[in-house]
Amino acid sequence: MKLKTECSPHIRANDNTARIMLDVIIALIPALVAGIVIFGARVPMVVATSVAASVMSEWVLLKLTKRPGSIGDFTAVVTGLLLALALPVSVPYHVVAIGAVFSIAIAKLLCGGIGKNAFNPALSGRAFVMLLFPDALVRYAVPCAVMGLGNTVDIVSSATSLHHMQIPALPSVTLLDCFLGSMGGCIGEVSTLALLIGGVYLLVRRVINIRIPAGYLGSVALLTLIYGKGESPLLWMAYSLLSGGVVMAALFMATDYASSPVTPAGQWIYGIGCGVLTVVFRYNGLFPEGATYAILIMNAASRLIDRLTVPRVYGHSRGGGIKCG
Repeated sequence: MKLKTECSPHIRANDNTARIMLDVIIALIPALVAGIVIFGARVPMVVATSVAASVMSEWVLLKLTKRPGSIGDFTAVVTGLLLALALPVSVPYHVVAIGAVFSIAIAKLLCGGIGKNAFNPALSGRAFVMLLFPDALVRYAVPCAVMGLGNTVDIVSSATSLHHMQIPALPSVTLLDCFLGSMGGCIGEVSTLALLIGGVYLLVRRVINIRIPAGYLGSVALLTLIYGKGESPLLWMAYSLLSGGVVMAALFMATDYASSPVTPAGQWIYGIGCGVLTVVFRYNGLFPEGATYAILIMNAASRLIDRLTVPRVYGHSRGGGIKCG
């Protein structure tokens, strides 16, 4: 008779990587649809290029290195989708492909594969192409509703709301335009409404919890209210939240399992840190959006934050010994 023993705890759950990634894909559909409506037919081509390059990179590298893994877990699809939504619609296709290959080959597989990456793969790819092709990533298309459906988005560009706020001045678009997405920007970041729909879905499905997004958005709101520019601090705060990619970053990028803390206190610290750095970069950086580098820096601190915020084990003192009596 063979007795098989395993370490506790013995937990059974229906969730697996593929199911969680499918939930993320479903949550991103509203932002994708909004991007197509706002920027036109080039959006599906950018997304298809990014996803295809991500999946093919992972498949080829897994075969070459003979490492365990499967493209059936949909992690490469999610990486490619997130990268595409974080790029302007006018970005050249070869730039999209280079970013996707870097995201998978370097930021993910070189770091050990799924669950072992220290940095968010999609944001790593975006930061890489921003370094190589900065001009391509600051050329934002005018929404189709503004320029007319008969024009092509490739040749018409405009400044985003964040560019106006660097002057500093309040954007020319209304808050409703920012909320719905009738403004220039990256494909998936312009419609706050679509992002919130996806974020609520992830919260209901318990794919993410509220701590990181709340800490992120709350710290951005507080700092931009305190250090607001112009005549109305409240309007400045509202535009700061609805302009750029801060909502997308808080809901979909900062909450990446592998590169964010797992302890409750650590998640609050991490989210607040992302928000503080985003405001610092927006106010002092060369580019108007600071979410990408804010999250990557906090990714680097994630393991240390976890180590410093490990909850005390019941029955043990903080010094590590067993507490009696």
